[in-house]
Amino acid sequence: MTAPVFVVEPGRLRTGPVLLDGPEGRHAVSVKRLRAGEEVVLTDGAGTGGHGTVTAASGKDRLEVDVREVRTEPAPHPRITVVQALPKGDRGELAVETMTETGVDAIVPWTASRCITQWKGERGARSLAKWRATAREAGKQARRLRFPDVAEPVSTRQLGPLLAGAAFAAVLHEEGGEPLARAELPPRGEIVLVVGPEGGVSPEELAVCAEAGARPYRLGPTVLRTSTAGTAAAALLLGRSGRWG
Repeated sequence: MTAPVFVVEPGRLRTGPVLLDGPEGRHAVSVKRLRAGEEVVLTDGAGTGGHGTVTAASGKDRLEVDVREVRTEPAPHPRITVVQALPKGDRGELAVETMTETGVDAIVPWTASRCITQWKGERGARSLAKWRATAREAGKQARRLRFPDVAEPVSTRQLGPLLAGAAFAAVLHEEGGEPLARAELPPRGEIVLVVGPEGGVSPEELAVCAEAGARPYRLGPTVLRTSTAGTAAAALLLGRSGRWG
């Protein structure tokens, strides 16, 4: 089994002795029950990680680690961003979790017109915080050094500039004329995938996407739920682009 991953502040990530405390230290000592001699990875979540060995565990939240090596992963290419329409209930966290495990680089919550769930005020802030916490924990579980960015939610009006700046943009749609599996992909730059809500992407939203250069593509013969479509599409593109090679 690969070494477990814990998050530290960037300024504390260096070779030599590093103290892991606070919530991450508590998880390592009281939940994982790590002890001297076990291997761990410390990361800032932005691509830099330190591989080391536990030298001591004390109290409920103090883990001392001897970091042997610190390295920084280059940003992957092409970068994959998923614009995720807000699903019902906890299916949003499920989508974030599985997309993070798969390897998505950024997730943008989208308040589509047919979303039943709406993020407003304090409820919206709590929901966004849950998505970000889910991405962080899923990133650790997946042994990632670079966690996905979870952006502020966007409206359909704000979606246009994001799509226009992409090297390749696609709207996942069951009536798409071309399969995503045969789309021509760029070697670098950003790929943006738009995942609509359970009620589908409206004609007006499709028009906004088309004006920004995003065409509709279908995944396959079945219709996936909004909470799984982004993961399936990202896996397809990660394989085709060579990032899973």
